[in-house]
Amino acid sequence: MDRRTFITATSLAVIGSSLGKAMEMSIPGFHGRAPRLKKSLKIGMAKVGDTLLEKFQILKGLGFDGIELDSPSGLDWREVLRAKAESGLEIPGVVCSTHWGKPLSAADEATRRAGIDGVETALRDCRLFGGTTVLLVPGTCTNGAATYEDAWQRSTEAIKELIPLAAELKVRIAFENVWNDFITDADEAVKYVDQFESPWVGWYFDTGNIVRYGSPPEWVRKLGSRTIKVDIKDYSRALMEKDGPWAGFKCKIGDPESSVEWAETMKALDEVGYRGWGSAEVSGGGKERLAEISRRMDEVSSR
Repeated sequence: MDRRTFITATSLAVIGSSLGKAMEMSIPGFHGRAPRLKKSLKIGMAKVGDTLLEKFQILKGLGFDGIELDSPSGLDWREVLRAKAESGLEIPGVVCSTHWGKPLSAADEATRRAGIDGVETALRDCRLFGGTTVLLVPGTCTNGAATYEDAWQRSTEAIKELIPLAAELKVRIAFENVWNDFITDADEAVKYVDQFESPWVGWYFDTGNIVRYGSPPEWVRKLGSRTIKVDIKDYSRALMEKDGPWAGFKCKIGDPESSVEWAETMKALDEVGYRGWGSAEVSGGGKERLAEISRRMDEVSSR
């Protein structure tokens, strides 16, 4: 059985169930028995295990509920599904691996088309793996790559083209706030999402990335139910002022010099009814380092 046939034949019921739970958890006011955050991390952080199954089993044992994969990637989809089934570790979503090299905001049409193809692959992989979101950086204006207006227009056109596939597969496209000189204001983020008038797009809020541009709690409140997933990382303005912008990321999750305002950020997530995934996106390592990350995530989510 090939990959496309397998998606059609076996994944619809699983994905429908996963999506239902994820969307239920994102409904304002819904709490039920869902945890405040289900803990995930990016696959590149996990420097453990000789096989994918061993990696998944170790992460499950360290307290993680899920792992996000990259797509397109060289992973064998059969091995991924076996590791997921045997370990019990969920795959809540995938990260589009082409959005930096082939941005949807590129001036070159062939580059944009390659970027669209990359997102389509990510959407299909996400459905196959049982996930509900594709994390996407929609465009970049860094180093004159595009004007703000061009990045907005080009990426908007590309995403409109992608929404029908997202709806067909029941996988949502989630825009992440990054250091790309594009959509660095919460009101602009709201406007960007709302222009599509589609439930298949939303926001993947990164707690640490946003500190350079604004207040995490303020962003959470303005985004409201538009937030589909949350990336967990930290940032320190004190370290930034001392050693430069990138030094702010030396702050570990929940360190005293943190500028994420964890207690207020978690309060804001509660206020907008967020109950869903929190995915660590920090420097990884072996079992000891990953156990520390898991513990730190527990600590900040309980504030």
